[in-house]
Amino acid sequence: MKAGIHPEYRDVVFQDVTTDFQILTRSTLGSKETVKLDDGNEYPLIKIDISSASHPFYTGKHKVMDIGGRVDKFRKRYAK
Repeated sequence: MKAGIHPEYRDVVFQDVTTDFQILTRSTLGSKETVKLDDGNEYPLIKIDISSASHPFYTGKHKVMDIGGRVDKFRKRYAK
C-alpha cells in the first residue's frame, strides 16, 4: 500500500439526535465538535438523524401493510 494516501482511521462517537443514543466506534469521518465520554477521553462527535435506537424496524414499531390482500392473492395464485 502507498503511504500517505489513506485517511486517518480513529475513534469517533456517533450520536442519534432524536434519542441521544451514542455509540463509540471507529471511522475515517471527522468533526469539529467533540464529546467527553465516561472513560474520560474526548472524541470527535458526529450527529446522525437515525440509528438503531430510533429506526422503526429496530424499535418494533415497523408496520407491514397488506394493501388489497396481496399476500392472499399470491398464495391463492401459486397454491397447489
